[in-house]
Amino acid sequence: MGTTQEIAATSESTDRLREEFARLRQHLERHILGQTLLIERLLIALLADGHLLVEGAPGLAKTKAVKALASGLEGDFHRIQFTPDLLPADLTGTEIYRPQDGSFRFDRGPIFHNLILADEVNRAPAKVQSALLEAMGERQVTVGRETFRLPELFLVMATQNPIEQEGTYPLPEAQLDRFLMHVRVGYPDLVTEKAILRLNREEAKAPEPAAPVERMGQGSVFAARLAVLDLFMSPDLEDYLVHLVLATRDPGAYGADLGGWLRFGASPRATLALDRCARARAWLAGRDYVSPEDVQAVAPDILRHRVLLSYEAEADGRTADEYVNELLRLVPVP
Repeated sequence: MGTTQEIAATSESTDRLREEFARLRQHLERHILGQTLLIERLLIALLADGHLLVEGAPGLAKTKAVKALASGLEGDFHRIQFTPDLLPADLTGTEIYRPQDGSFRFDRGPIFHNLILADEVNRAPAKVQSALLEAMGERQVTVGRETFRLPELFLVMATQNPIEQEGTYPLPEAQLDRFLMHVRVGYPDLVTEKAILRLNREEAKAPEPAAPVERMGQGSVFAARLAVLDLFMSPDLEDYLVHLVLATRDPGAYGADLGGWLRFGASPRATLALDRCARARAWLAGRDYVSPEDVQAVAPDILRHRVLLSYEAEADGRTADEYVNELLRLVPVP
């Protein structure tokens, strides 16, 4: 096959993959109204092979969103309700003794599904939260002397409620850093609220879809991830991306006031996340290159949970979002 034919075949394959993701987005938008940002972040996480922490008040379709995503993909879904009495083995599984031959058999837990909803993850103590660490970071679970691989397609979407702090356990920094993005969702507007009302009535009349949904194969997801990595990013934009992360570790170089805002900056995971997510956003938009707008659009969700504000900044009422917005304003754009 000649070079021209190879380029044409690659372009045709990429177009097909984009069409599949466009159908998946339409499927999500039919079921989830008024949460355009959450839908886009779910698709970006799927393409960037990462996990989401979603924060929002009850009733904002956080659970429904990941269920809708699961219904549009070939793969299995499991919801885990985090509670104070949950045990690590309730996530990972446990060894069962077999008296007939005196051996132990590992009974796999819900973490071995493709899509996991960790509902109200901050309601479980640190021991249970840490059970997610190895699974999210290493894509494996170790029980005793054995290590078990998780499915190749594996995405955790954890939710937490920002308004109820009694009986909750704040996520440790090591756990937060495992999340690709920390997404905040808000209330819908008047028009969207009325549309939600009508959709709920329709679903109550016909709870089952009239026709089965054409589910996207896992092979398409893996192929799209490779296509995302092939997008062009200029060296100047790559430098800009890295400078944004470095600015969280040495903010004083960009403004004297910023120097006292932080105790700790973002880890190298933030650099990797910015690269993957900016590429995924550009690919979903149908472009074959990454722009500064792609980096700026995903930066708040990637950095807000990875920077630790100083006590003085917190006392002054500063927020991580304000800090990230200041960085985006001060770091020169190529």
